[in-house]
Amino acid sequence: MTTIRWGLVSTANINRRVIPAIQQSERGQLAAVASRDIGKATAYAAEWQIPSAFGSYEAMLASDEVDAVYISLPNHLHAEWTVKALEAGKHVLCEKPFSITLDAVDQMIAAAGRTGMVLAEAFMYRHHPQTKLVGQWLREGRLGEVLRVSAVFNFSGMDADNVRLNPELGGGSLWDVGVYPISLAQYVMGGPPKWVFGDQWQDDGGVDMGFVGQMRYEGRRIAQVACSFYTPFHTRAEITGTEGTLTLNRPFTSMDDGRQHLFFTPPDGDPEAIPVPDKPLYLGEIEDMHGAILDGRANYLSLEETRNHVRTTLALYEAARRGEIVRLD
Repeated sequence: MTTIRWGLVSTANINRRVIPAIQQSERGQLAAVASRDIGKATAYAAEWQIPSAFGSYEAMLASDEVDAVYISLPNHLHAEWTVKALEAGKHVLCEKPFSITLDAVDQMIAAAGRTGMVLAEAFMYRHHPQTKLVGQWLREGRLGEVLRVSAVFNFSGMDADNVRLNPELGGGSLWDVGVYPISLAQYVMGGPPKWVFGDQWQDDGGVDMGFVGQMRYEGRRIAQVACSFYTPFHTRAEITGTEGTLTLNRPFTSMDDGRQHLFFTPPDGDPEAIPVPDKPLYLGEIEDMHGAILDGRANYLSLEETRNHVRTTLALYEAARRGEIVRLD
């Protein structure tokens, strides 16, 4: 096998960013799309020039036209269809959040181990050169001892029937965009926190429209995360150490339109712009899957990290519900 044939499980809006990445990749091709409505799948296939359309997810998973699938279903369906895809012999790239319970995450990981198929969480920003450059600075100790991570991701303007506003379907600002700051904090700090505390603002339906959280790590290290559906688009991150601060004005999205900036501010001096190599934002996660499937390399984002994303998010929700610190250690 030299080329991975991709199938899309659903016609979700996020696909519009992943489709070009598959098409731009050297070792991937977009082969199929599945929907519960064959008419919708056929129209979608025509729009995006996808060779095959299926009127059910099961039909595509049973097909020999597809090697790997991208799952962009609502959050509460991620685990079910990931396990079904793995058991059907398909490699899986599952959109974040991986799942909304830890038991489901463990079932997904167990299915990957049982079937020998490749499974990874789709956190596209982790694969971008900007994020990897931050990691290089940390490994080289250029910030000294990292003491604080602060990150925010807000946006607004959804229709009332958006799945993000349904708590039973895994909706909520923390699950949708708050997981990005959580992921960045754990990437920078090297793992999950010792304890968390959180607070949330819920709408009448019980979904968190805004969330703030504090995550405490070993020693003096702390992370602060925030997200919201109330306010216009805004995202930013700061990583502060004893030798200076890295600031990212677009740490998670729109990193490939020329508007992203990475700055280093030393203890005594002005901010310095750090050049970031250009790369399409979603291409890295596709290339990473190809490397894992075709070359046998470990995925850049490990399943242990993914499990900790979900574990920490659940602890933050529990802390907000109880109004007290929740320990993870």
